[in-house]
Amino acid sequence: MTDDVKNRVMIFIDGSNFYHSCKDSFSIHHYNVDFIKLINLLVGNRMLVKVRYYNASLDRGMDAEKYWGQQKFFEYLRKLPGFEVVLCRMRKDRNKSGNISFAVKGDDINIASDMVGDAYENIYDTAILISGDGDFVPAIKRVQKIGKIVENAYFVVSFSNHLKGVCNKSVEINKEMINKCIKKSDK
Repeated sequence: MTDDVKNRVMIFIDGSNFYHSCKDSFSIHHYNVDFIKLINLLVGNRMLVKVRYYNASLDRGMDAEKYWGQQKFFEYLRKLPGFEVVLCRMRKDRNKSGNISFAVKGDDINIASDMVGDAYENIYDTAILISGDGDFVPAIKRVQKIGKIVENAYFVVSFSNHLKGVCNKSVEINKEMINKCIKKSDK
């Protein structure tokens, strides 16, 4: 066995960041991404332990079609080997002019908590964080303090220099990589 094969990898996906980055960078919907292909590109010859995808359910009352499309996507992810969907809370706010906005709440703290907890429980050797959010830096430093490796997979449109600078390795999810991971049409 090579050292790469012995290296246990766990992947933490910031779902909202992933969705908006795919849409803004490549004008594609994250539903069109074959997550198995993407994960295989990121993991390489190492051993995948688990993938956690963090997001929140949309408001069914605002748009039932989008809600059910998202639920179908979550079910797709749950059926993938080693995948876990962690649902957080969707906060709904109405401003003074009556416009409604939504924000995923609790995803960052769940990712950070799981990343640190799983590191201390020695579940992985390398964490791959798919996000561009610099708020993860303290959790990453804590994980690295006990000898774990943290890699960052990011999109140019949403990356943080601070996050990139702290991680042991950074990989840009670019057009070439995404093109290798587009789902083939079922038709």
